[in-house]
Amino acid sequence: MAAPAAAPFLGLGPASRPPAASRPRARGRRHRKKGWKRWAGPEARLGREIGDFLEDVALQQRAAGGLIAEKPDESLFFVDTGDAEKDRKLNGGKEKPLRIDLILQPDSKVSAPKDILAHQIPNGKKEKRKRQLWERLAEKGVLPRRERLLRARLQREPPAATGSKVLEPGRVDPARSFYDIWAENNPLERALAGQDGWFLEQTKKQRVKRPARLRKKPSEAPAVEVIAAGGSYNPTFEDHQALLLRAHEVELRKQKAEEKVERQLGFPTAAEAPTAETLFREECEGLLEESDEEGEGPSPEEPGEPLRAGPTAAAPRKEKKTEQQRRREKEARALAARRLREKAARCRRQELFRLRSLRLQVTRWEAELLRRRQLRQAKRRERDALPRRLGRLRYEAPSLEVQLSDELPESLRALKPEGSVLRDRFKSLQRRNLIEPRERAKFKRKYRLKYVEKRAFREVTL
Repeated sequence: MAAPAAAPFLGLGPASRPPAASRPRARGRRHRKKGWKRWAGPEARLGREIGDFLEDVALQQRAAGGLIAEKPDESLFFVDTGDAEKDRKLNGGKEKPLRIDLILQPDSKVSAPKDILAHQIPNGKKEKRKRQLWERLAEKGVLPRRERLLRARLQREPPAATGSKVLEPGRVDPARSFYDIWAENNPLERALAGQDGWFLEQTKKQRVKRPARLRKKPSEAPAVEVIAAGGSYNPTFEDHQALLLRAHEVELRKQKAEEKVERQLGFPTAAEAPTAETLFREECEGLLEESDEEGEGPSPEEPGEPLRAGPTAAAPRKEKKTEQQRRREKEARALAARRLREKAARCRRQELFRLRSLRLQVTRWEAELLRRRQLRQAKRRERDALPRRLGRLRYEAPSLEVQLSDELPESLRALKPEGSVLRDRFKSLQRRNLIEPRERAKFKRKYRLKYVEKRAFREVTL
């Protein structure tokens, strides 16, 4: 008969230890090296197991359309009744590639040159170091805060299992189904069904009214513009010449702008260079004309010029009007005012006979106002169709894609592609004011290149 197990010394048994909930929680910073081992406990292993399980489930759903354990055997296995050896003999002992694979293979054996600028990414080294740091921390069980919160939410037990009150579905229940909060039959609106309109207006939070500017497009320009008729692979002679004329005018404007800049910045020629005589004339500009005017001015002592009275001369005295003169002037003013009133009344009576001509004038004026309004609207539409200034750079229209007369193909098979579809879509977004005009980021070297002559190279050159 085995002896009973002795009691642990000094009460160090499991029953005498304090419960886990009453023990103080380990504090400390997790991003320090001391906290790596402290936090790499059962929680980290459980989190990794949960992540592997979720990843496995997602992979099965993507590859097989559901869990493999729930699939029937008929959908997973099939009976192969063919003979691989016989098929290999019929094909000449080797597998023949498909025709589409042969077409997609490059014709040239020379590999394409590597575009160094295409592999440059702004802040690429910084992002790479940050990604490598998180990979090393993930291997040790340290996860970002977002990932930790997500896993903690997945590990949290549902409210019904903890014995608390069962929540209403559609509120904060994590097991609820998805629904549209803007729909008329969403669960949040069931409590307000059948209520009075005034009650709902005063108590319910109304939806935010969508502003009218969001319904308007940033630009009236079409997303895909149809090129001119001369840009087709088999255009008529007139259409192709019209397109060539447009391209010629564009190049002519560019050439004139360049010549203007060169003319403004260039030095004058020997014939146009200033001389001593021209400098003297510029310095004396305006002096000689003033002296001539001073010499040719008339003198006050000439006999033909009458003498004017000075400001100190006394003004002639006016005689006082008599009462008869004042009365006559008053009667004349009243007579003139009466005549003006009679004339205005007579003109108003004559206007009655001009109703037909006045109606015609009003009709013409309204037509003129309508024409001006339509002209303003057309100008406004043209202005709205133009690209606006959204950023530091201005929009530059792409160059015309035109082929010369000797470059026109004879058939559609001989047609060579012009331009780039990606660049065309990028310029279309800029033209429709969806993105601002941009330019490629310029990468500057932090340190200049240092050339070192190797020993082997020096031995050959010397």
